[in-house]
Amino acid sequence: MRSTLRLAALLAAFTAPAAHAVEYRTVLPEKSTLAFEFRQMGVPVKGGFKRFATALRFDPARPEAGQARIEIDLASIDAGSPEADEEAAGKLWFNRSVFPKATFVSREVRALGGNRYALDGTLTLKGKSRPLTVPVTYTPGREVATFDGAFVLKRLDFGIGEGMWADVSAVANEVRVKFRIAARGN
Repeated sequence: MRSTLRLAALLAAFTAPAAHAVEYRTVLPEKSTLAFEFRQMGVPVKGGFKRFATALRFDPARPEAGQARIEIDLASIDAGSPEADEEAAGKLWFNRSVFPKATFVSREVRALGGNRYALDGTLTLKGKSRPLTVPVTYTPGREVATFDGAFVLKRLDFGIGEGMWADVSAVANEVRVKFRIAARGN
């Protein structure tokens, strides 16, 4: 009987989840990406941002305590050509001289199962703040974990592409945003 109890205790110790998993706080910008895609005159246009700062705190054992903040330097846009980059800076698009940054700040992290999570938060772009839920897949690694996500942004909700560019037959309202954040555990 005692040997059965000892065996049960030993098995429980080896199969019980760790009391505290690795917490990810150190973001690796050189291994992280932020891209977008939209349609202009029916043709897909791809681009991205070269500079963005991410503050992250995530423990898979306690996802509800997680936090994320992403600040995007709008001057780092790569829209496919210098002319497109310059056009995006103007008042009708990002109005970068007045609003140089875009930010997303999470207020809640929800576990969805299977290493999938939802980050509920606020996106602020061109002076307008809107609630946004961002689905994220967490992939643990030996030294570096990745957080991959994608969502559709409605550009006109933020006044992106005003005036003659508000015509969605010329430039689609939907912009697909895709990202990968790489982080090291602490």
